[in-house]
Amino acid sequence: MLVVQKYGGTSVGTVERIGEVAKRCIATQAQGHQVVVIASAMAGETNRLLGLAKQIDDAPPPEMERELDVIAATGEQVSVGLLSLAIHKAGGRAQSFLGSQVRIITDSAFTRARIKSIDAASIHDALKAGKIAVVAGFQGTDEDGNITTLGRGGSDTSGVAIAAALKADVCEIYSDVDGVYTTDPNLCPNARKIERVSYEEMLELSSLGAKVLQIRSVEFAMKYGVKIHVRSSFNQNPGTWVVPEEAQMEDVLVAGVTAARDEAKVTLLGVPDQPGIAAQIFRPLSEANIVVDMIIQNVSDAGRTDMTFTVPRGDLRRAVELVRRSLPEMAEAGIKTDDHIAKVSVVGVGMRSHAGVALRMFELLAKEAINIQMISTSEIKISVVVDAKYAELAVRALHDGFGLGS
Repeated sequence: MLVVQKYGGTSVGTVERIGEVAKRCIATQAQGHQVVVIASAMAGETNRLLGLAKQIDDAPPPEMERELDVIAATGEQVSVGLLSLAIHKAGGRAQSFLGSQVRIITDSAFTRARIKSIDAASIHDALKAGKIAVVAGFQGTDEDGNITTLGRGGSDTSGVAIAAALKADVCEIYSDVDGVYTTDPNLCPNARKIERVSYEEMLELSSLGAKVLQIRSVEFAMKYGVKIHVRSSFNQNPGTWVVPEEAQMEDVLVAGVTAARDEAKVTLLGVPDQPGIAAQIFRPLSEANIVVDMIIQNVSDAGRTDMTFTVPRGDLRRAVELVRRSLPEMAEAGIKTDDHIAKVSVVGVGMRSHAGVALRMFELLAKEAINIQMISTSEIKISVVVDAKYAELAVRALHDGFGLGS
């Protein structure tokens, strides 16, 4: 088998932890497998590096985001060098690769680049030579040779993308959690580990606040049929398999509950109710790679309407600036923001064939006197925006109300 293993920051957080990872890599190879390892930066290192940049410029303009990638990408460079040394010290053979050496080609959206292609020839050469290939996650280069990074959690995407390029048998994602749970165990101690979850469910869970996998890694896995095994690097326990949808998955009404606290709400008051205005508002946000999630537009009154949408909290200030430029006629008071919100969601492929999930969700929240500000739905998820201070209460109420505890 060809096995791709991705190790997160906590798994390689110290020299001692890197030594443990090296032993696991060698043990996997000793079982007769070819092994490719994707390493993240050591825990806290990316924050430290970007913190240094913030000391110089707290809000660098978009044209300087290239330099942020130059800085941030060094964290993974250190990790792969140390891990390769550790594998050699433990009796194995390894060769490290940076994104540029594997030829991971991305677009030029610095700090949030998307992978366009991967030339895996150098990895195949290392594997043929009996080596463990140790590849830097989170990074690539654009067509002009500039260093790019894939956004927070981008090493997950690197791992799955490389697994797809190599046609690997499995992509193991290692971190400090031993699988995907029905909700955050820190909020609900009785949260239960899920043995198997569909790509579609994992995609929704990742986009709605579950921190186990980056959403783009799941998109890659679903597109190319890569089987993911989410595991802990701190024990040998089996984890959660992320796989194509299976018939028995529809028997489960709700698979998980999530809460996203890193979003903000923007409300535009008195927007002209005429064709083209929505495109005028959201075009610059799209061009700036700002992800807009929920959108609600009120009923028109006297040719004007109110529009509310959510964006990542870190993009709030930039989003407001872009909206003001796109609608210069709007007065200062015409834009309201709220960064004290949370998006709470329930997810499950069983919703396709079961009615009444939304009603049950609303009843459970009402019982706790939690007011709903916005609602969004899809075939397999229902999301609501609530005041941030009620996020944990909402998660516990829904988790217990849908009987997800162990």
